[in-house]
Amino acid sequence: MQRLYDFIRRHPTGVDSFWAVMLLGFSMLWVVQDPVGARPRVAAAAIVLLLCLAVALRRRAPEKMLVLTAVLGVAQLVLGVQTNPADFAMLVVIYTVAAHDGPRWASRLALAGGVCAAPLSQLRWPVEDVSVPGKIFFTVVMTVPFVLAWVLGDSLRTRRAYFAQLEERASRLEREREAQSKVAVAAERARIARELHDVVAHNVSVMVVQADGAAYVLDSSPDLARQALETISTTGRQALAEMRRLLGVLRTGEHQEAGEYVPQPDVGQIEDLVEQVRGAGLPVDFRIEGTARPLPSGVELTAYRIVQEALTNTRKHGGPDAGASVRLVYFDDGLGLLVEDDGRGAAHELYEDGGADGRGHGLIGMRERVGMVGGTLDAGPRPGGGFRISALLPLKPAH
Repeated sequence: MQRLYDFIRRHPTGVDSFWAVMLLGFSMLWVVQDPVGARPRVAAAAIVLLLCLAVALRRRAPEKMLVLTAVLGVAQLVLGVQTNPADFAMLVVIYTVAAHDGPRWASRLALAGGVCAAPLSQLRWPVEDVSVPGKIFFTVVMTVPFVLAWVLGDSLRTRRAYFAQLEERASRLEREREAQSKVAVAAERARIARELHDVVAHNVSVMVVQADGAAYVLDSSPDLARQALETISTTGRQALAEMRRLLGVLRTGEHQEAGEYVPQPDVGQIEDLVEQVRGAGLPVDFRIEGTARPLPSGVELTAYRIVQEALTNTRKHGGPDAGASVRLVYFDDGLGLLVEDDGRGAAHELYEDGGADGRGHGLIGMRERVGMVGGTLDAGPRPGGGFRISALLPLKPAH
C-alpha cells in the first residue's frame, strides 16, 4: 500500500491521465447515445476531448487549463452542447486552481466561473414544467458543488501554506539554535583560554623567579635554594591542579572523580595569592576596606584573576625594585579593586592597542572578565611612575 501511495505521489500526471481516460469513456458514451445532429455531435466530441485533456494536465498547467475550461464552457453555451459527464472536469479544475499556490486572479476566476456556471446553464437549457422558485432552488443546488470544490481547494492551499510556514519556522529555529550553540562554544573556549592564560602566566612567572633565585644562592645558601625549590614544587602542583580542572571540561565520555578538581579561586584566596607573590620577591601591601560579604561566584573569580594578572604584570614589566599595593574596597553596591606598582610600567601598546606581537592578552582577558559581570576597568600609567589597574564590579545578592 505504501508503495502504491509513493508511486501516486511521484507520478501525479499519470494518475490524472488515468482518470481523464475514464471520464472520456463515460462522456463518449453520452455523445454516441445523445440523439443530436451530426454537427453538434462533432462539437460535443471535441469539447469532451478537450475537457478530459484539462483533467489530465490540471496539475502541470493549472492556470492554462482553467482558461481552456472557461472557453469550453462558453463554447457549450454557444454551440448548444448540453451538460454532460465531461463537465465534471470543471469541478476538478476549479478545485485544482484553488488549491494551487499560484496567482490570485486564477483562483478568483475559478470561483466566479463556478458561481456563474449553473445560472448560465439554466438560462440556456431551462428545466421544463418547474415553477420559478423551483428553478431558483435547482440553480442554487447545482451551484453548491462548484463553490464547495473551490472552498476545499482553497482550504488545502491555506493548510499547505501553514505547514510550509511551520517548517520554515522550525528550520529557522534550528539554525538559530545551531548559531547559539556555536556562540556558546566560542564563549566557553574564550573563558578557558582566559583561565589558562591566568593560571600559566602567574604560576610560571613565580616558578621562573624562584628558579633564578635558587640558582643564584645554590652555592652560598643551600637552605634558601631548598626553600625556593619547595616553592617551585608547590606552585607547580597548584598550576597543574587548576589546569586539570579547566581541561576537564573539554573531555568527553570520561567520568572524573569529584575530588580531582580544585574549586575556583575566590576573594578569600587573594591574601594567599599575595603571600605567594611576596615569597617570590615582590613586596606587596594588601589591604581590605569595608565590610566583607558573600559575592556571586563570577565576581569572586573575576576579582581574584584581576589581582593575579596585575601582580603578574608587575613582575614582568615593573623591574627588579618594583613594589605593589592591592586594595579591596567593599561598597554598598560594588566591589572596588585597585592594584598599583611603582615600577617602570608597561609599554603603551600593551594597554591601549590590545597587545602587540602576541603580548597584552592579560589585559584583554581582564576587560572581558569585567565586562561579563557588568563592571568597569581602567588600566594605564600611574601619575609619578608605575602602573595602575582599577576595577569596579557590581554586587548582587549571592544565592
